[in-house]
Amino acid sequence: MITIEFLITSLIVILIPGTGVVFTVSTGLAHGCRAGFFASVGCTLGIVPHLLATVFGLAAVMHTSAVAFQLLKYAGVAYLLYLAVATWRDRSDLAAQPIGARGGSLGLVVKAFLLNILNPKLTIFFLAFLPQFINTSAGAPLLQLFGLSAVFMAMTFAVFVVYGLLAHAFRRAVIESPRVQAWLRRGFAAAFAGLGAQLAVSER
Repeated sequence: MITIEFLITSLIVILIPGTGVVFTVSTGLAHGCRAGFFASVGCTLGIVPHLLATVFGLAAVMHTSAVAFQLLKYAGVAYLLYLAVATWRDRSDLAAQPIGARGGSLGLVVKAFLLNILNPKLTIFFLAFLPQFINTSAGAPLLQLFGLSAVFMAMTFAVFVVYGLLAHAFRRAVIESPRVQAWLRRGFAAAFAGLGAQLAVSER
């Protein structure tokens, strides 16, 4: 059963800046509204495996398996550091950079998808988060988990699209100032590197 408490808590969780938000905002600034939309799609799809793992109990296995957690964690760290280096070395203008009809769009979706699927903390988070909102007296806990997961995904997508739109609206100020572009690029690179370092030192 979807409660107001679940909706409010989910909204707060989704609004907190993380890897997906940083990627969506940076993509919206660099490529515009359409690219921000595809980044939002990829980030949302990236949480699907974590939600399914929670629903079907695989999260409990990962929670007890240090090897599985560490392997996925360091894959995520490596990818975040790759994004940090690529963003830092990118010297292209943040002005109009239209994405391709197929390859460019799909590439953004894949990048965003990998960003979230390689973060094992999401599985552990959903394992701890979703069961709190299960109504044991209502029965059908599996269906409730699916319902909660679907609502969380929809909210994630909507919030990320808004982040992308805001980034697109901010583009004019960015485009008119090469200095701002340089500092934003460095800021995004530092954010990716910091998130990677945070993931590297995190425990289960």
